[in-house]
Amino acid sequence: MEFLSACLSSAVSSFSQHLCGFICSAFGNPLAFESNYSHLQQGLERLNDLKSRVDRNHDESVPGVNDWWINVEQTGCKMSPMHAKIEANKKRCCGGFKNLFLQSREVAEALKEVRGLEVRGNCLANLLAANRQARAVEHMPVESIDRQPAASKNLATIMDLLKDDEVRTIGVWGQAGIGKTTLVKNLNNMLKDASSTTPPFSIVIWITVSREWDHKSIQVQIAQRLKMEEKTKESPESLAARICERLKREEKFLLLLDDVWKEIDLDALGIPRPEDHAACKIILTTRFLNVCRGMKTDREIPIHVLKDDEAWKLFCKNAGEAAILEDVEPVARAITKECGGLPLAINMMGTSMRKKTSKHLWEYALKELQRSVPHNIYGVEDRVYKPLKWSYDSLQGNNIRSCFLFCSLYPEDFSIVVNELVQCWLAEGLLDVDEQQSYEDIYNSGVALVENLKDCCLLENGDDDRSGTVKMHDVVRDVAIWIASSSEDECKSLVQSGIGLSKFPESRLTPSLKRISFMRNALTWLPDSQIPCSEASTLLLQNNNKLEIVPEAFLLGFQALRVLNLSNTNIQRLPLSLIHLGELRALLLSHCRSLNELPPVGRLSKLQVLDCSNSGILKLPEGMEQLSNLRELNLSGTQELKTYRAGLVSRLSGLEILDMSNRNCRWCLKTETNEGNAGLVEELGCLERLIVLMVDLNGTTHPFSEYAPWMERLKRFRIRVSGVHGRISHSLVALHNQEFWALFEKSLITDRLRNEDGKFEERELLLSGLDLSGKLNGCLLTCAAVLELEDCMGLNNLFDSVGGFVYLKSLSISSSNVRFKPTGGCRSPNDLLPNLEELILMRLDSLESISELVGSLGLKFSRLKVIMVLFCPKLKYLLSCDDFTQPLEKLKLIYLADCSDLSDMFIYSSGQTSMPYPVAPNLQKIMLRELPNLKTLSRQEETWQHLEHIFVRDCTSLKKLPLNEQSANTLKEIRGEQEWWKQLEWDDLVTSSSLQPLFKGPEWWH
Repeated sequence: MEFLSACLSSAVSSFSQHLCGFICSAFGNPLAFESNYSHLQQGLERLNDLKSRVDRNHDESVPGVNDWWINVEQTGCKMSPMHAKIEANKKRCCGGFKNLFLQSREVAEALKEVRGLEVRGNCLANLLAANRQARAVEHMPVESIDRQPAASKNLATIMDLLKDDEVRTIGVWGQAGIGKTTLVKNLNNMLKDASSTTPPFSIVIWITVSREWDHKSIQVQIAQRLKMEEKTKESPESLAARICERLKREEKFLLLLDDVWKEIDLDALGIPRPEDHAACKIILTTRFLNVCRGMKTDREIPIHVLKDDEAWKLFCKNAGEAAILEDVEPVARAITKECGGLPLAINMMGTSMRKKTSKHLWEYALKELQRSVPHNIYGVEDRVYKPLKWSYDSLQGNNIRSCFLFCSLYPEDFSIVVNELVQCWLAEGLLDVDEQQSYEDIYNSGVALVENLKDCCLLENGDDDRSGTVKMHDVVRDVAIWIASSSEDECKSLVQSGIGLSKFPESRLTPSLKRISFMRNALTWLPDSQIPCSEASTLLLQNNNKLEIVPEAFLLGFQALRVLNLSNTNIQRLPLSLIHLGELRALLLSHCRSLNELPPVGRLSKLQVLDCSNSGILKLPEGMEQLSNLRELNLSGTQELKTYRAGLVSRLSGLEILDMSNRNCRWCLKTETNEGNAGLVEELGCLERLIVLMVDLNGTTHPFSEYAPWMERLKRFRIRVSGVHGRISHSLVALHNQEFWALFEKSLITDRLRNEDGKFEERELLLSGLDLSGKLNGCLLTCAAVLELEDCMGLNNLFDSVGGFVYLKSLSISSSNVRFKPTGGCRSPNDLLPNLEELILMRLDSLESISELVGSLGLKFSRLKVIMVLFCPKLKYLLSCDDFTQPLEKLKLIYLADCSDLSDMFIYSSGQTSMPYPVAPNLQKIMLRELPNLKTLSRQEETWQHLEHIFVRDCTSLKKLPLNEQSANTLKEIRGEQEWWKQLEWDDLVTSSSLQPLFKGPEWWH
């Protein structure tokens, strides 16, 4: 029985195990249900987190991501109804035993599926993260700029801007071949190096835009960089939406747009707006400043040509050791100079001359470069000229292209006066204007065109940033000559300017030429034959100072000539054949000092500009009164022109600009004494279109009331009014040596300072030897920008009578015993000179302080940049700081000379002053000469942290300067005598030693 019982028990147990195994296999393990269900819920949470990670880093470059993502979505859909059933079953009696068995199996299978997806998802997430780190920045092959100081500085500037949250878009602009792309590629690689530690951007996207582009082509590049799925026949709008959503998932991205030729609509590309994604940055490179403006860049980085030492190092790097051979190096340096600091040209020329050791080959290459059309140097046209020509081709309209090519007629490195350019462009018919417009409007359109060419990097500012001049980069000029010489249209030119030509190349003049330039050479003669240039519209012969004769037959071949320039030549007369130039618009004869007379000009009916300034003409030519289209007449400096026919000027009805300044002949009223060499002011009043006037007038006691009615039309003027004893200008020969140099320095300073911010608009009034004590009125006084008062009486009345001078920027008072005193002893309640920038006081024998003027006129000096006080023997101090409640923040320069009593520059009351210090916190330059009693420049505790230049001569009592150790960071030079420098007192040795290298001896001005 026991055996039977044991067998039965064993059989039942085995049957139970198999039955349970079958049930668990068929319906799931109910005992593990709760555990599996809990693990399933946890797994789903982890899967959702993983899904978010993979979604954020979605990258089609990793296969299987889309399939996994779809499976996760499907699994999630299946889980929802199963979860609902389980929760409902829990509410039934005993938990619903049957349902428990069934759901246990579902849970087990779901858990297995979720765990599989989780394993696969983790694998994909890791692949995406690794792939993402590898591709955040793609390395770009490029020449390093580590040893190029200028480029490295620009690179550092851009890196700083990338860290600035206020700067989103950066424009890098400059002419072709100057190194914009090289700079930004170096930036890209620097970011790649940084990404190995803490990536500054989650992705950097490099896009080459180029000249011919459309939005779709750029979008495709962006999508490829983001590894986005390509969809055939997808519209740009759809792709833009996908790109936008994809970029929004980036934590921080940088978009580099290289070689942008015109404005790009970033919205159309799909680039998120700042309000949608504040962490994105955009850098673009372009040749055109207008592109930066159109794309609303927050900062623009202009790229300039290399300096000589950098250019030479770059050339040697490309040319190798051959460039530094003893007999080759001078020629190699000359070739480098011809490249004009343009990296593209330097690299190409250096490479082309690599391993060439023959001096003759180098000299030949130099000559070819100097020809501007170097057909025999391999690669110049394809690798240098053609890329630069694209900028020319991008100019909209033939006129602006012709204007650009016209600039190449001038010599290399030549600063072209903008006014002369506009004259020639107008004469050539290149300005898109109605010739009935005022000359002012036409001039403004010409200036706008110049600015357009500058923005396109095809023109640049003239030397020393001289206001009103431009020039062409050497290589850009070569490209322009190359274009013009090969052109078969209206721009075909022959340019032989500034090459030392002594013999006229008659054989090179052909009927197809439109423009011819032989300016700035050594020509001594012109052929006495008819030259076959019947289509030529411009002939430039200026600055051939040995040229004495223009033969009669020479001009007969130039029937279509519109511009003839013979300025700065030694010609004595013009041939009668001039009258056959019926199309002539501009006749320029400036500084022809040997020229005594002109032939009759009545037949030149289309003439618009006649410039005889500083010439030797004795009388005006016959027929001038017939020049009804004459707009500009310049007779300034014609000292030999003593008389001219009465009524002649008044008959030039179209005249808009008249310059008759700096001449022996002065204008006067009918009521004044006419000495036979004076014009009548009433004639000027007949010129109804006159808007610019430069003239010398005889003065009266009240000179302005008579002139006011017609002078109100003037937009610009430079008028000198002299009384009986007035001096029109100083005779520098008669001045003492020290006074000569002081005045010379004054003119240099004012010229340089005005050129920094642009020259003052020409509204200059110079009064000399006048009594201004009577009642005064008139627009000239109130609207002048520059007012010079020399040897005038009644100065206190001038300011009281006229009231405010709101347009005045420069005031000069000289040669007077005036003491400025407030009316009735009270300070003026208003600042009568609110926009004053320059104050120049000379030879004021009674002046003790500028504070006299401050009190009399209520001056605040809120815009004052320059103070000059010269030859004021009783000046005791410059200013009392009690006159001001605010520092003179705009003041840049102080120049004091020959004021023997001056002991302090600024004085302060014994009590607490309201003036914060320093008085002039942004002072950059101080010049002190012949001030034997000057002891202090400032308070003991003051330092002038922005000083850059200090010039001191013969100031033996000055023992201390307002400088400290930190001053060495901004100071550029200290000049003075060795004895003075040695006796200076310093607060500590550190300051003395840090400033010692900046002391450069006694040279005063350089």
